[in-house]
Amino acid sequence: MRFAFCSALTGMFVWSCLAMAEQPNAEPFPVTPNKKGLQVQMIEDAVALGVQHAALNVDLTRLIDPTGKEGGPTWEVNGQRYAFSPGQVAGIDARVKPLSDRNIVVTLILLTYASGDVERDRLMLHPDYAASQPTTGPIGMFQMTTDEGKEALQACIEFLANRYSSDSGHGRVWGYICGNEVNSHWFWANMGKAEPEAVIDQYQQAVRIIHEAVRKFSEHARVYISMDHCWNLRYAAGSPQQCMAGREFLDRFAAAARQQGDFDWHVAYHPYPEPLPNPRFWLDTRHSLHHAETPVITFRNLQVLTDYLQREPLQWEGQPRRVILSEQGFHCDLSRPEGELEQAAAYALAYKKVDGLPGIDAFMLHRHTDHAEEGGLNLGLWTNKPGHICTPDRKRKMYEVFQAAGTAGEDEAFQFALPVIGAENWEEALGNLMQPQN
Repeated sequence: MRFAFCSALTGMFVWSCLAMAEQPNAEPFPVTPNKKGLQVQMIEDAVALGVQHAALNVDLTRLIDPTGKEGGPTWEVNGQRYAFSPGQVAGIDARVKPLSDRNIVVTLILLTYASGDVERDRLMLHPDYAASQPTTGPIGMFQMTTDEGKEALQACIEFLANRYSSDSGHGRVWGYICGNEVNSHWFWANMGKAEPEAVIDQYQQAVRIIHEAVRKFSEHARVYISMDHCWNLRYAAGSPQQCMAGREFLDRFAAAARQQGDFDWHVAYHPYPEPLPNPRFWLDTRHSLHHAETPVITFRNLQVLTDYLQREPLQWEGQPRRVILSEQGFHCDLSRPEGELEQAAAYALAYKKVDGLPGIDAFMLHRHTDHAEEGGLNLGLWTNKPGHICTPDRKRKMYEVFQAAGTAGEDEAFQFALPVIGAENWEEALGNLMQPQN
């Protein structure tokens, strides 16, 4: 989301962020009353829904200002001063502060979109970004092939971590997700066709830079790697030069991090149903199996991920990495009369499943409102106004179910879902998810 810059704010932003905090903020990572979260589009509505976790996209390509002509704040790395767009900074402030002021745990999803601006893209996008390919997305891999690119990423994250780790009045950020579904890089972290070793090398460097930058200002904020729901298969039957199975990606990343000196990275996972247009994940006995050889990890078999992270080579200081579910949703099938009920029932069952799994800290629903350009999927708590891209029109059944999750009214609000999923009670419903497949 882009925000207009108000000229009255110019004086606020023309300054240089050269002074670092003397000591990183030592506050512990917050404990929330429940795991309910959302990729937030409408702040006041999110507050009314009672979210405890909020995920916000940040486009680093548009955040940085290579010319310095926009008059925004700057940050210095190795004697080089990097400037930032005042409009983008104001936009992030406008989202972070009102959420964190309500004690909502804010996580930033750090993305590098192709901007069309030659200098911005050169600085922030991997040089092998494959433009104008039918199946590639607009989000690029971080630019790790030049010292300038590495320093620009460091400057961006140090600037953000300094701004949102202190009591400077801009709000607090507790999580930083590095890119999007990077195991499927051709589609969601575009660096063209590349061998797995190259993908892991570039990404591990970027995550390490982000982690080190965050640690300068916060001892306990968390940095996450981003993965889709494919576990032992490649997304969209892509080639090995386009994507990796998630399990391979996780193991390779962990090994590369250990080789360079391990650090406390964590996991942002996306356990969408398989296939995505069918929200009834409880019926999937083909793809989501209850062992580490499963093709995908969805809400049906989510414990496979938390169990896998117990393995010693994946641990940090003797403990499993923490998990957040940072992007996943349930399609409302408009062709089915019961489509809206099934979407809401899917959320209820998924919330019950996640609530009972230790090691998972947050379940952030995607989306707040349907988006007209999301491949025909209707994932929102709100419908989209006809003729618009992402303008809220009507609350779906899932809205009231989401609002009740994690509250004293949860059981009453969730009761409708039991006959939809074919169970007498929640113990039976959750037990059915664990039944062995034929």
